[in-house]
Amino acid sequence: MDNDSPEQPPPRTRTGMPPWLPRAMALALVFFGLFLLADWAFHRLLGILIILVVAFFISLAMEPAVAVLVRRSVPRGLATGLVFIGTFACVLAFLAALVTLLVETTTNLAHETPRLLEEGIDWVNRAFGQHFTMHDLSQRLLRESDLIEGYARTAADNVWGVSTTVLGGLAQVLTIALFSVYLTAGGPKVRRTVCSMLPPAHQQTFLHAWDLAIDKTGGYLYSRLLLAIVSAIVHGAFLAILGLPNPIALGVWFGVISAFIPTIGTYIAAILPVFVALSVDPLDAVWVIAFAVVYQWVQDYLLQPRITARTVDVNAAIALLAVLAGGALLGAVGALLAIPATATVQAFLSEYVKHYAVTEDPRIDQTTARRKRSAKAPADD
Repeated sequence: MDNDSPEQPPPRTRTGMPPWLPRAMALALVFFGLFLLADWAFHRLLGILIILVVAFFISLAMEPAVAVLVRRSVPRGLATGLVFIGTFACVLAFLAALVTLLVETTTNLAHETPRLLEEGIDWVNRAFGQHFTMHDLSQRLLRESDLIEGYARTAADNVWGVSTTVLGGLAQVLTIALFSVYLTAGGPKVRRTVCSMLPPAHQQTFLHAWDLAIDKTGGYLYSRLLLAIVSAIVHGAFLAILGLPNPIALGVWFGVISAFIPTIGTYIAAILPVFVALSVDPLDAVWVIAFAVVYQWVQDYLLQPRITARTVDVNAAIALLAVLAGGALLGAVGALLAIPATATVQAFLSEYVKHYAVTEDPRIDQTTARRKRSAKAPADD
């Protein structure tokens, strides 16, 4: 008689299901609940996370200037305060100049609109053989006054919403500034705290990654500042030659926008000077557009490669793609942070991804003409 008994099936409950199944279902419900809780918390805290990311990048950008002052025996807290006060002063000066420009441009356009309309109507009459007058235009506007009134009512209704948005934006800016100051002033303490939680080998990797992020973010900021200075001087001089009002303020506007928005920044910056030029002489607007196109080409292919060669070298197409992706994810903040983040990732990849020597082949540079190769079948013996 064979003593080996057949393998017994696992015990089952009275309902016929395996005993581990209720426990697995309960565990799945717990994990699902934790996922829902984490998703809810993430969406609630997304704004704070974005503020922390922006403050972190700002602290990285400010770190080189603060380190220079610290090496000259300035206390780190005082050095951080001096750097941020100087930065805020520059930002406030730029905003004040921009507001002044917008007010003066709007006032000049309001004064010059009748003259520009008269000249435009005369040109239309000569070119198309019409007989329009200012009276006809005013009557048409009066007949459509209901539409204008509707637009005015909508704008008045949105005043409160716009005011709330502006106040919320100011609160976010102040919060970002506060976190940036704390992260910059306490940079050594933050690095020491993180290193205390890592093994010695990983500490070196972390510190090297931190240095790379500082170099790329700071390098991006300072190279852009240099490009902005060059652009401001060149455009300010050109606008002064044209005789436009406020050429220095317009030059600063050109410099900031053209430097910090890649590829198309100069074209965007040209919109405001074009309106200013229209209030003086429409022909000047044509000259402004032509000069902006030429300068953008010079900046992309001559100035930028030389200035960013030792700081942040990101391909123009990749930079534009990064800005578009950052804007789609985080809006204007993401667009501003896209290039330094891309440069940092690119630096990590260049150091930690293995590269191989490339064999010399004329097909790489396409220095030889392609030849059609005819495949010959081997002859039968």
